[in-house]
Amino acid sequence: MKTVFSPLHSLRSVKTELDGGILIEPHEKPSRAETILARVKSQTLGEVIEPEEFGLAPVKRVHTPDYVAFLEHCWADWVAEGKPGEAIPAVWCGRGMRPRMPKDIDGRLGYFSFAAETSISAGTWEAACASANVALTAQKLVANGERAAFALCRPPGHHAHADLFGGYCFFNNAAIAAQAFRDQGYERVAILDVDFHHGNGTQAIFYDRSDVLTISLHGDPDLVFPHFLGFEDETGEAEGEGYNLNIIYPPGTPYSEWSKGLETACKRIADFQPGALIIALGVDTFEEDPISFFKLKSKDYFSLGQRIEHLRLPTVFTMEGGYDVDAIGVNVVNVMQGFEGRATKHQTTDLL
Repeated sequence: MKTVFSPLHSLRSVKTELDGGILIEPHEKPSRAETILARVKSQTLGEVIEPEEFGLAPVKRVHTPDYVAFLEHCWADWVAEGKPGEAIPAVWCGRGMRPRMPKDIDGRLGYFSFAAETSISAGTWEAACASANVALTAQKLVANGERAAFALCRPPGHHAHADLFGGYCFFNNAAIAAQAFRDQGYERVAILDVDFHHGNGTQAIFYDRSDVLTISLHGDPDLVFPHFLGFEDETGEAEGEGYNLNIIYPPGTPYSEWSKGLETACKRIADFQPGALIIALGVDTFEEDPISFFKLKSKDYFSLGQRIEHLRLPTVFTMEGGYDVDAIGVNVVNVMQGFEGRATKHQTTDLL
């Protein structure tokens, strides 16, 4: 399996994340991607290639032009205002206010975001564009006949709405890849999100459509981010009614329980009969992840990959969450090796 990776991801190297009322070192950091890449190479998963340049046209098939322009100019506008730190949204359009885009950069940050943990600094725009190109390159590989491809995207994307950033996400890489398949003549595409957190952006983008099936397995949003989407009664609207499925779990969920939802998801995908499958791959379901509460073990990711492969679909994996940096490479590559049927008894005991 080919891995698509861009060294431009490292241009996004913010120093601050708002967590628990204080600014901390971000959980989403360059070492995540570098650790995964090192494991891909050490396990000879396959060729690693850099992405092609696709421009902004496929991004704007998913994201609004105003939002794309905001991201492109946000950092320069912030610096021009003489702001001393990284750009962090601090005000939002709450209930009873008028949802219109302000001229001031603080106002625009709030207008185009839904959370305050994700700061913006120099290099964020370049890294986000490169991440989208990574996803589009992997999509092109699969559209041209590859069985599967791994888009080692950073920053991740599944929390990004058509016109909102948050949850470390700016461009929704999985949605961009899915739309690219549609634009190339694929009648139906499925997106399966296995990240610990709900793929709220992906759901919102396709919520009124029947051509893209969206499924997310995640922690109970009553208890965890993003809180305001991801419940089981959200099944789509208008033409999209019945084409969104959320499967939620409580704290302490092990793979034996989580995998029941995976089986439900895979059966729904098989019934949908898509021409291609996008896996929004987060491994923050891991038992040692610092910002989640599931109990999946490293060996479980082999089983996850094996079950996805049984769908026998052209598959693009887009990298999402996973914040135990010591284990992220092992867990991600385990999924790929499970998908390729390369899990052996020796490999499942050689976890770190």
